[in-house]
Amino acid sequence: MGTMGLRSFATGLLLAVGVLGADTRAQLAPTADRWEADIHAFEIADRAQPPRSGGVVFIGSSSIRMWTTLTEDFPGIDVLNRGFGGSRIADSTRYVSRIVSPYHPRTVVLYAGDNDIVEGASAQRVLDDFKAFVAAVRKDAPTTPIVFISIKPSPSRVQLIETMRAANALVRGYSSTQPAVRYVDVFDAMLGKDGQPREDLFGPDRLHMNRSGYRLWVSIIAPELARR
Repeated sequence: MGTMGLRSFATGLLLAVGVLGADTRAQLAPTADRWEADIHAFEIADRAQPPRSGGVVFIGSSSIRMWTTLTEDFPGIDVLNRGFGGSRIADSTRYVSRIVSPYHPRTVVLYAGDNDIVEGASAQRVLDDFKAFVAAVRKDAPTTPIVFISIKPSPSRVQLIETMRAANALVRGYSSTQPAVRYVDVFDAMLGKDGQPREDLFGPDRLHMNRSGYRLWVSIIAPELARR
């Protein structure tokens, strides 16, 4: 390949890397309209039957949205499910003022980060986005406890397990330095003796949990909700 050919190849490679980088950044940015229908539906439900203030708000992606037994799993606690499937941390942050702050919750529980990593987020990006979520909640609730459920190890996403582990470690470290920010580890309990995700905790898609998976989560999260 001649000098001109090498220059053309190098230019093309740089352009390709730039496009891929731009695509990744675009995917990870919160979208303005993708979840509007979901959020609007929550607001309609709130107007029809206003939730009581001072409960526990669960927000995040499909692991929250599909938690249909949330109320019976935490008896004696006013819990409110505000999960919207497929969302990322930045999406939850975007809607804090609409589906968290109005409820004046005593605790906010977040599960997100799973989809972020699938879409290309680094462990550091997960941490940065969680910090932004905390800041958004803190605008109206400066002392309300915020609980981060660790990113779970799913069999269908086992190739990303090390990034998930690294993201969890960063969030754990950050949470330990912040008042009223708590990290809850479900990751290790969802691994088998072989160090791989436990298939028995997941449904046929090997991504979303079955009832056994949620029972395990309840046993780990319940003590945190009992704290004040």
